[in-house]
Amino acid sequence: MVCESALTKKLFIKTYGCQMNVYDSARMADVLAPLGYKISATPRDADLVILNTCHIREKAAEKVFSELGRLKGFKGEKESGGGRMLIAVAGCVGQAEGDEVLRRAPQVDIVLGPQTYHRLPEIVARALGAVPGSGILETDFPIESKFDHLPEEAVSQGPAAFLSVQEGCDKFCTFCVVPYTRGTEFSRPVGEVVAEAERLVAAGAVEITLLGQNVNAYHGSAPDGRGSYGLGRLIRRLAEVDGLERLRYTTSHPRDMDDELVAAHGDVDKLMPYLHLPIQSGSDRILEAMNRRHAADDYRRVVERLRAARPDLALSSDFIVGFPGETDRDFAETLRVVTEIGFSQAYSFKYSPRPGTPAASAEGQVTDAVKNERLAMLQILLNEQQAAFNRASEGHTMAVLLERSGRRAGQLVGRSPYMQAVHLAAPPRLLGRIVEVRIDAGHPNSLAGCLVGDRSGGPTTRRPAAEPGDGLWEATI
Repeated sequence: MVCESALTKKLFIKTYGCQMNVYDSARMADVLAPLGYKISATPRDADLVILNTCHIREKAAEKVFSELGRLKGFKGEKESGGGRMLIAVAGCVGQAEGDEVLRRAPQVDIVLGPQTYHRLPEIVARALGAVPGSGILETDFPIESKFDHLPEEAVSQGPAAFLSVQEGCDKFCTFCVVPYTRGTEFSRPVGEVVAEAERLVAAGAVEITLLGQNVNAYHGSAPDGRGSYGLGRLIRRLAEVDGLERLRYTTSHPRDMDDELVAAHGDVDKLMPYLHLPIQSGSDRILEAMNRRHAADDYRRVVERLRAARPDLALSSDFIVGFPGETDRDFAETLRVVTEIGFSQAYSFKYSPRPGTPAASAEGQVTDAVKNERLAMLQILLNEQQAAFNRASEGHTMAVLLERSGRRAGQLVGRSPYMQAVHLAAPPRLLGRIVEVRIDAGHPNSLAGCLVGDRSGGPTTRRPAAEPGDGLWEATI
């Protein structure tokens, strides 16, 4: 009889970028599990190392090459001891720069795109039989959907899980590589999504975040094969899954926020009162140059409809400063939008040219010095708004999903309905449970509170909506 340890191989996956990559990494572990691969906490002695990469910004790609340099030493150590380590670069850097990866990093054995990871068992077998240094490149978009070939049994993601329902994008924003690395829009059938949600709940998930590059463009085929569901209808169906207490979705586009989805925010208590809705810029001129296909006032109207449906809705967004051609006046319009709408949190970046995108060769590239100045100004405003939002939570009792242990003994960390990190003293037996927490302190990046009771699920208690002058959106610049 062969002992189990002889069959077990160590797998290390490092994930960069978005939640979609987090989901993809989990599914790569799923497809490799039948081959005996078990997750390792370190790459040093792993048999297979996968870097699941992001290509949104230049620095993200360079971090991958830096990590590959470190892995080269680990691979040499393994080989000197008579072993073998395979190194794979997956995800969007692999899709966009596969040939360059193999040229710059000959220690890489496999490069594969985000649509081909369901073929990992076959690709790994080929790599093990290949001459070291030959390199396998798998970046063609397959005809078949990868979701049709993934194992049904998934590794538990814990109490808060990700579920990919849509991939790709047809918007072609001029700064974005997603249509080139993830392909055109594809929506999974409703029945397939519901079945995976049920499996995630059976594995311990209490909250599920629905993922897509343009998730509210979802149009999955209906279970009876007649027509399709939009995201709003899919959310209503998933809210019926026994044991699932919370739903979220990301990332959305303002143009695809239809009436059905807006209504779901008001009608479905399990849909959390937090929405990430990127605008990128407050200037109509820059939005047009970005090919965003909406104006700043269109965004304002969407927010008005959402807040009418769910008055306590918290918003986050994405902002790019220093886009080619951006003037001081354009940037001032972005600050105006932020001040008028108010965000509980946001992600802001300097424009980073990505090879192959129209904006990369556009005239009017903004200097780094100007980008740095504008980003600093924007982040002061956004950080003040986030801190004000957190302070306004003080005194409220919130339903918090406890997800992990904190840094201090006896401390657990969870998420509020509004995606705020919440720290409190609580026994480990409550991990994975939804508990009532009284918020005692709102810090710039988190909340602190004390345990009131174990709710063990149930709808989220709504926090009173912000009123003018309550300090929630009073941050100015």
